Amino acid sequence: MKKGVLLVNLGSPDSPEPQDVKKYLGEFLMDERVIDIPYLARTALVKGIILKTRPKASAAAYKKIWWDEGSPLIVISERLQKGIQKQVDVPVALAMRYGSMTIKKGLQKLVDQGVEEVLLFPLYPQFAMATTETITVLAEELRQASFPHLKIESVPAFYNKPDYIEVLSNSVKKHLEGKQIDHLLFSYHGVPERHIRKSDVTKSHCKMDGSCCATPSKAHEFCYRHQCLEVTRLVAEKLNLQAGTFSTSFQSRLGFDPWLLPYTDRTIERLGKNGIKNMAIVTPAFVSDCLETLEEIAMEGQEIFHEMGGKEFTTIPCLNDDKPFVDLLSHWINTWVTS
Repeated sequence: MKKGVLLVNLGSPDSPEPQDVKKYLGEFLMDERVIDIPYLARTALVKGIILKTRPKASAAAYKKIWWDEGSPLIVISERLQKGIQKQVDVPVALAMRYGSMTIKKGLQKLVDQGVEEVLLFPLYPQFAMATTETITVLAEELRQASFPHLKIESVPAFYNKPDYIEVLSNSVKKHLEGKQIDHLLFSYHGVPERHIRKSDVTKSHCKMDGSCCATPSKAHEFCYRHQCLEVTRLVAEKLNLQAGTFSTSFQSRLGFDPWLLPYTDRTIERLGKNGIKNMAIVTPAFVSDCLETLEEIAMEGQEIFHEMGGKEFTTIPCLNDDKPFVDLLSHWINTWVTS
């Protein structure tokens, strides 16, 4: 069977104009694994409230970070795909879960090249309902409906793979070289607390009490919170960071339900108020820089820190298409091809 790879990231509007942002947000927020409430309530919330107000503000944010070549997330993902393709002998396609670069189009590109066995590669180090799961579920639905002859194998979360931790740690170290940093903040995309409980395969382990993520359990295979905390722990260990000089937070909350704590914006504010003058922030839930890293962190986060009296705010880029990351993903793919 001829093999091929489909890299999948989140997606982006076609342009930073309000109409395109509205279309994109509508698809994204109507996903039942993103806003996991009953369909009618989700429709009322998204179409009746959010899409009447949010697109204009989001469009303004996208315009701040939009590149001449297009959406940073798309451009970087395309560079990553091209870099990997140079190092592997099987076709590598790129798709997005939301937007015009659909998973169906990506699978079709591979099928058109004679591919019969696909390695589905969600570009997320940690598992989450709203990222990895929604990609794998949709891919299977598409396989059954349009590509019944295809065999699809999904890459699981790679948050704790030693070679990934090595690449991530080296990237952090490189971007902090020569800087005097008082505190390193690991900021991950937030999710509602109920997503953690829903993903608990044991139906009893996750209690969100501060200890369950550190207690061994098969629930950790699908626990986003545990996997985020584990990345922080492993990188801190690799870099020999001292207790109190680093911490974990969660960004990008939406609505009024409880989301994972602590919140990134409030953590940055607290650090500034507590006298931290030089801080750095890394965002390991993202492999490609995007709106959440380039605008929410590098712009809004820096503004909050300076308002609280902070001086130097260092944003560590995502792994993007850095050669060590391209080499790592290419190695994993080549290992799969020859297995």
